[in-house]
Amino acid sequence: YIGAEVREGDILVGKVTPKGESQLTPEEKLLRAIFGEKASDVKDTSLRVSSGMVGTVIDVQVFTRDGVEKDARALQIEQVELDRVRKDLDDQLRIMEDDTFQRVEKMLIGKVVDGGPSQIKAGTKVTKAYLADLERDKWLEIRLRNEESAAQLEAIAEQIKAQRETFRDKFEEKKRKLTAGDDLAPGVLKMVKVYVAVKRRIQPGDKMAGRHGNKGVISTIVPVEDMPFDEYGEPVDIVLNPLGVPSRMNVGQVLETHLGFAAKGVGRRIGAMLEAQSKMAELRGFLDKVYNTSGKKEDIDSFTDEEVVSMCMNLKKGVPMATPVFDGAHESEVKAMLKLAGLPESGQCKLFDGRTGDSFEREVTVGYMYMLKLNHLVDDKMHARSTGPYSLVTQQPLGGKAQFGGQRFG
Repeated sequence: YIGAEVREGDILVGKVTPKGESQLTPEEKLLRAIFGEKASDVKDTSLRVSSGMVGTVIDVQVFTRDGVEKDARALQIEQVELDRVRKDLDDQLRIMEDDTFQRVEKMLIGKVVDGGPSQIKAGTKVTKAYLADLERDKWLEIRLRNEESAAQLEAIAEQIKAQRETFRDKFEEKKRKLTAGDDLAPGVLKMVKVYVAVKRRIQPGDKMAGRHGNKGVISTIVPVEDMPFDEYGEPVDIVLNPLGVPSRMNVGQVLETHLGFAAKGVGRRIGAMLEAQSKMAELRGFLDKVYNTSGKKEDIDSFTDEEVVSMCMNLKKGVPMATPVFDGAHESEVKAMLKLAGLPESGQCKLFDGRTGDSFEREVTVGYMYMLKLNHLVDDKMHARSTGPYSLVTQQPLGGKAQFGGQRFG
C-alpha cells in the first residue's frame, strides 16, 4: 500500500514461476509424498527491495493486458483515479454553472412573468425570495413577458445543457482510457510498477560540484561549532581545498566567490542603512552606485519612496547579480563592488578556527558560490561480498555491484 516503509529484502510484488519437470532427488520425493503433488514445482521470483535501500512506497501502478481479467488491486487503483477525475470535472462544471446562474439571477430579479413553476401568477415580478425557494434548474423554466429577456434565458439554458454534455463526454473518454487494457510487450500479461522514495542525507563520500568543473568528494562533515567563522561570528558552510585550483586553472570559481562576497556585503550595508533609518536620498544614492556603476543602467529615480524601501527590504539578504561567461565582470569591477560593500578588495578576510578559537595565520578567501549535489552518492556505490555468483566460463567471481560481484585487487 502507499505510505509503507520498506527496507532491503522486503517483497514489493509477489510472483511465482513454474519450474520445469526435472529428475527428483530422494528428499524431493519425500516432500512430494507428504505435501502432495504441486508442492515444489514453482520457484519464488518476487520483486524485492534492492540491497542497502530504505524508503517509502509513494505510488503503485498496475498495467494489465487487454482481455486479461484485472485483479482487485488494479480495480481499486482504477477506481481511485476515476473518482479523482470525476471530482476534478465536477469542480470545473460547478464553477462554470455558479457563474452562469449568478448572471441568470441578476437578469430575472424584478422582471414581469407570464407564468412558471410553483404556480407563480402572470404579471407578478420575480423576487429574490421566490428564486431562493426554487431549485436552480427550475429558474430556466420561468416564462418572461419581455421577449428579448426570454430569448436570452433560453440561450443560457441551451448553453448549460451543452456544457453538461461536454463534461459528460470528457468523463466517458477519460473512463474509456483508464479502463482499457495496456499495450505490453509480447508475452507479458501484467506489469506492476512500485515507486519508492528514498531520503538521502548528504554524507562523506558523496560527490558535489560547482559550476566550473570543480567537482569533488566530501571528506568529512563536522558540527557547525567546529567550522571556521568570521569576525561577525558567522560560520562558513563549506571549506574547499585550495590545491584544486592552480593545476586545473578553473579560476571562475574564485571570481564567483568574490562576486558573491560583494553581493552579500552590499546587501548587508543596505540592511544597516534601513536599520539606522537613513535619509531617502542617501538610500537612493547608494542604490544608484550599486546598479549604475557598470552594466545596464537602471532608472532608480522613477521609483516612489515606498517602492525603494520595499526593494531594499528584498536586497537585505544580498543583491542578485548576473555576469555572462565571455563578457563577465572584470577584476576592477569586482574590486569596485567589494569596496562599495566596505569589504577588503582582496576578497579575503580573517577567519577563526572553530575548534580552538584562534585566528588563522593568513587571510582566507571567503564568499558565496553555487554548489550542487551530484547523483553519485556513496550509498549507491557501497558494496561488499563474501560469496556469490561466479562466471560460467572462467569460474571467477563476477564484477560490479549490480551482479553482486567481487572486488579485484591488482
